[in-house]
Amino acid sequence: MSDTRRRVKVYTLNEDRQWDDRGTGHVSSTFVERLKGISLLVRAESDGSLLLESKISPNTAYQKQQDTLIVWSEAENYDLALSFQEKAGCDEIWEKICQVQGKDPALEITQDPIDESEEERFEEMPETSHLVELPPCELARLEEIADLVTSVLSSPIRREKLALALMSEGYMKKLLQLFQVCEDLDNREGLHHLYEIVRGVLFLNKAALFEVMFSDDCIMDVVGCLEYDPALVQPKRHREFLTKTAKFKEVIPITDSELRQKIHQTYRVQYIQDIILPTPSVFEENFLSTLTSFIFFNKVEIVSMLQEDEKFLTEVFAQLTDEATEDGKRRELVNFFKEFCAFSQTLQPQNRDAFFKTLANLGILPALEIVMGMDDLQVRAAATDIFSYLVEFSPSMVREFVMQEPQQTDDDVLLINVVIKQMICDSDPELGGAVQLMGLLRTLIDPENMLTPTNKTEKTEFLSFFYKYCMQVLTAPLLANTVDEKKSKALQEGSTKINPVCPDNFQTAQLLALILELLTFCVEHHTYHIKTYIMNKDLLRRILVLMNSKHTFLALCALRFMRRIIGQKDEYYNRYIIKGNLFEPVINTLLDNGTRYNLLNSAIIELFEFIKVEDVKSLIAHIIDNYYKALESIEYVQTFKGLKGRYEQEKDRQTLRLNSRYRRDARTLDEDEEMWFHEDEDDDEGEAVEKSRPEEEFPESYGKYMEAKKVKESDDKENFPTQTPTGSFKFTFSHSAGAANGANGKPAASHAASASPNGSPAKSDATPGTLVVKTAMVGLVDYPDDEDEEEEDEEQSPRKRPRLGS
Repeated sequence: MSDTRRRVKVYTLNEDRQWDDRGTGHVSSTFVERLKGISLLVRAESDGSLLLESKISPNTAYQKQQDTLIVWSEAENYDLALSFQEKAGCDEIWEKICQVQGKDPALEITQDPIDESEEERFEEMPETSHLVELPPCELARLEEIADLVTSVLSSPIRREKLALALMSEGYMKKLLQLFQVCEDLDNREGLHHLYEIVRGVLFLNKAALFEVMFSDDCIMDVVGCLEYDPALVQPKRHREFLTKTAKFKEVIPITDSELRQKIHQTYRVQYIQDIILPTPSVFEENFLSTLTSFIFFNKVEIVSMLQEDEKFLTEVFAQLTDEATEDGKRRELVNFFKEFCAFSQTLQPQNRDAFFKTLANLGILPALEIVMGMDDLQVRAAATDIFSYLVEFSPSMVREFVMQEPQQTDDDVLLINVVIKQMICDSDPELGGAVQLMGLLRTLIDPENMLTPTNKTEKTEFLSFFYKYCMQVLTAPLLANTVDEKKSKALQEGSTKINPVCPDNFQTAQLLALILELLTFCVEHHTYHIKTYIMNKDLLRRILVLMNSKHTFLALCALRFMRRIIGQKDEYYNRYIIKGNLFEPVINTLLDNGTRYNLLNSAIIELFEFIKVEDVKSLIAHIIDNYYKALESIEYVQTFKGLKGRYEQEKDRQTLRLNSRYRRDARTLDEDEEMWFHEDEDDDEGEAVEKSRPEEEFPESYGKYMEAKKVKESDDKENFPTQTPTGSFKFTFSHSAGAANGANGKPAASHAASASPNGSPAKSDATPGTLVVKTAMVGLVDYPDDEDEEEEDEEQSPRKRPRLGS
């Protein structure tokens, strides 16, 4: 019995003036040698650990509220509360506190902090004045009462004495009876005084007064008094709203009258705090702290009572999932669960865990699948809020449910696919719901919260499931709003400028930006799965089509996706980019941007700067070999010259390494030749033989190297770009894997250039591997051996930089 009586919850008040639950345990009062005094000790009922050790200080103000709460402050911003399971236990500890401080247990507050001037003023008063003397509760004395209530708010001691006076002899109930008389007589002056009185009494911050004022008999009269604000020409109609507009809907009849009364009371008190009372000033914030606590503990009690009623919750879920339930009824059930989950946030962590596990066992997730697919926007919004509570509580629980869903059904009915479709189909022009759902999806696919000790394979299993069943649903709008390279070229045949189909609708562009943000997150956190998906679907090529969008934010999202891929410094990605020639749309966008100095320009420059700083050799070689002539005129940053420098350094290193290797090979003779030299006794003859050995008897690799070198030199001299009569040059590149990567997987050192023998214009039907530059610029490939043979480039304005052909 003593254990139950002394069972308490420990709360602390956080910076947002909300109570945080610190745990449940049993309280005792005992002398602690270390603290040199009688102290309150609370030990956790789960493991016996010490939840609270607080010395009862003679100068600390302790306050008893609602018969089962003791509240006090231990520091300037550190408030504590003990919530007792039974009133008897609260009374025992309160008597002990009052005994230590030498106070009367009949008081509900032991003392108030007061300033020195006030102390001096009250020390001079006779000790007999224990209570404030209230005027008789009459109509003619209302102004006097209002002045008295207003005057004591600045003095903590006088507030306490006034509160004690108001609680004696039913004074508050008499005042509220006068309200009815004034309203019947339409006595506006009296009603205005009553507004000041009731508002002032609320600011006294006394739980015992709240118990009277918020009882069923009095609360509507309190609301009525607060309607007659003297600052308003006409009174507000709060009672009309609470009794007629606001309807209490019992989705399932509540048989417990105490629970029903508590729900009504909590709603009305919350209404008073949020709607009726003006926003408190900085100096009045603490005046309503007890009102906040009153609402908080009411909500805890409501959730606990509902959770303990197993029949009630079972019936709610049965109707929610029953196909025969009418849409209107289901809407009410969903809204009930939304409020229920919101109230659950007041529970302590272990109780909140039990609450959500109860909902999961009763089938909240299958029910959400049904209601999230309904046409009713309000129902979908409420279901989304419930889903967010569940994901925030336990992403693993949601993932486990999703993977257990039967796979024989259509992929569209999977819960995650339902969520993705809701995101895609959000009708809000600002996509508010889509943003919320995208955040929930991101939480579900985040590997950081998959490292649970109970299921070590969760990450692998869920990501495999997601990419198999859900990724195609997520990327469907992206693929539908872009066209692949072949279709783009077919649509733009004969045109010098690519303009693939891409979304101009702002809402669609916003949606694609959200999807790209999620895919960019995947690139950074999923590695293998997303890499496989990108390469199988050639996803980057499709995404880069969005570089042509008129919405700059969407082009930036596409660029950010590519930047994150390159940031992985993965050679598989690099070879994929090189093989697909995927820098071309990025460089075209840079050239089209001209000399405009904007975010798009900076982001593209940063992409190339990263490649330079990180010295990504394969990409540097590809960029210089294919695009340097188009980029070398950009001189306001040193990025491209730096890339060229890196390229030349690497080329020199490779040449030195190659020559060194072949010199070693030339000196390495096979065993037969060594034997022949060793057996030869005539040194002179041996030297003559050695000098006369033909070049082809050197190792085979050197022969191949010399042959390749001769072929390259011949190509360099003969395959110059052909100038057309219009002054343009035409280059033909091979975009095959071999041409892009070279024989050994590195970019080829040279490309074949084609033109008509007599210098006539090249044919207009360019092949897919052809890049056409319709200006007087020289070709895109920089041949280091051709410097003395190339014609001088004509000077061009930066705004008219040539665009790369496709």
